[in-house]
Amino acid sequence: MRRTALVTGASDGIGQETARELAGSGWDVAIHYNCNRAGAELTARGVTAAGGRSALLQADLTDPAAVMRLMAAYDAAFGRMDALINNAGIVDRAARVEEMTPERLTRMFAVNLTAPFLLAGHAARRMSTRHGGAGGVIVNVSSVAARLGSAGQYVDYAASKAGLDALTKGLADEVAAEGVRVVSVRPGIIDTAIHAKGGEPDRAIRLADRIPMRRPGTVHEIARTILWLLSEDASYITGTTIDVSGGR
Repeated sequence: MRRTALVTGASDGIGQETARELAGSGWDVAIHYNCNRAGAELTARGVTAAGGRSALLQADLTDPAAVMRLMAAYDAAFGRMDALINNAGIVDRAARVEEMTPERLTRMFAVNLTAPFLLAGHAARRMSTRHGGAGGVIVNVSSVAARLGSAGQYVDYAASKAGLDALTKGLADEVAAEGVRVVSVRPGIIDTAIHAKGGEPDRAIRLADRIPMRRPGTVHEIARTILWLLSEDASYITGTTIDVSGGR
């Protein structure tokens, strides 16, 4: 039986590559997106080409009601859940904390922290043996910003990702005896479109000299790490965070 996974933010970048890698390793994939339908369809074609079944699920993660609808659509498409990859995340324009508005902070924490909390709770109810599930894995995609702070740029983003790391540890301890593993991946500077969304399309290359390995990472490197964490090779790993950052 093929396993099933929900990947949030799968219309480009890390999420898109993770969906493709999962499909090539025997998984069917629910592809979440918000606005980028064309990107999600491209991901779906990649999943199909790799031998997997896909479903496109649209949801604005700033809306808790939309999260509920997303899970209902997932259940209708697949009926069981073996993995959740909490990948969706946003940044904003570089700013100091003193310049950040309540509206910016509300949106940042809604997408980067509240939605992953809600989705992880839904996943735990579907996976946990306490609720009749067969077990599973939750992977939270964090950031090394969680421990670096991102002063003068994205302290709000860093804080939201630090909260995600706390969720990883706390939830992992809650469900460790119920067949569910919870882990976090902290990418460093990865060459994706998220930098352009924050107004700095050349950021990954520009900051390469700050990375001990002197290059940004790739989405493939993050996706392969996630795939390994989902595998039986990582069956004794939970409640921890793995940096994939070139030494940064």
